[in-house]
Amino acid sequence: MKTTTSTRLMRAGALALAMSLIYGCGSHEDASTSAPAVRTVAADVMTVQPASLSLRVETPGTVASEDQVQVASRLMGYIREIKVEEGQAVKAGQLLFVVDPSDIQGQVSQARAGLAQAEAALADAKIDFERFGALYKEQAIPQLQWDKVRLQYQVAQQQVAAARAGLGLASGQMRYASVVAPISGVVTMKMANAGDLAAPGRPVLAIEGLKKLQVRTEVSADVYARIKVGEKVSITRDGDATAVEGTIAQIVPAADPVSHTHLVKIDLPAGAKLSSGNFVRVGFAVGSREGIRVPQSALASRAGITGVFVVDAQGIARYRMVRTGAVENGQVEIQSGLAAGDKVAVSRVDQLQNGDKVSGGAQ
Repeated sequence: MKTTTSTRLMRAGALALAMSLIYGCGSHEDASTSAPAVRTVAADVMTVQPASLSLRVETPGTVASEDQVQVASRLMGYIREIKVEEGQAVKAGQLLFVVDPSDIQGQVSQARAGLAQAEAALADAKIDFERFGALYKEQAIPQLQWDKVRLQYQVAQQQVAAARAGLGLASGQMRYASVVAPISGVVTMKMANAGDLAAPGRPVLAIEGLKKLQVRTEVSADVYARIKVGEKVSITRDGDATAVEGTIAQIVPAADPVSHTHLVKIDLPAGAKLSSGNFVRVGFAVGSREGIRVPQSALASRAGITGVFVVDAQGIARYRMVRTGAVENGQVEIQSGLAAGDKVAVSRVDQLQNGDKVSGGAQ
């Protein structure tokens, strides 16, 4: 019994010693392990300064061609066929649609018959004119009778001239049965179909030229009073942050009686990569105000949140969420989240993480 007790005591002591060694080693490792080293990233840093920002007003607009025509028939008649579809490109002189010329053909036939009748009457009057002219020279007929024959011959000549003009007019109407494109462009609207009745002044197709595109927008009376023809405006398409610079080409002085807004037409530069019908937003500079802005290169996105890396006095980068505004010449307005005097990283922000040390030149 004594041996067993002694053995148990020895085992318990050995276990306690082993555990103490284990915990002792663990404590030694924890004490010897140092905190992870701070990562250093070389990046340019700038101090945010107050800046004069343009006061802008944005309005929605639509891209449209400067050349827009509505094509109608000059004849009254049923449309026999339409040769084009919406969205199709056409060239000047290309056949667009054909109007049934049955009525015009009847008028041509009638005019042709009238001309034949007038020519027959003229031939008869000419015979009388020549015969009675010879008799009048021989003084075989009185002056009154000769004057009557001569007048009848002149009237017959005038009737032939009128009949020929009528035939020419009726024949000329035939060419209007085939309606061709007045300009080169794209068919943007089809307002009738084959079988519909065409009439003068009732558009059948709309065509937009492709030579020059404009943006058309409506502005309030306040904006109208602050803008001028020839001024530059920024134009952005939905989903595209890149702005295009347009030039105000026309400002309509008469306001819309319902909306009380003024129509403004803006010329687009060549290569603007916009198409007729595109929806855009137009930014008008109507004054200035004080604010702050940073280069676009300073913006970063973390977890879907837009922000910048603010560098503190120790050179440590701290990610800060900001609210951005308009972009102009590569500079972004910061509406909230930054203040004048803050230092922000403006390069290699895609490599920065919160807590990194920033080493680099100041701007």
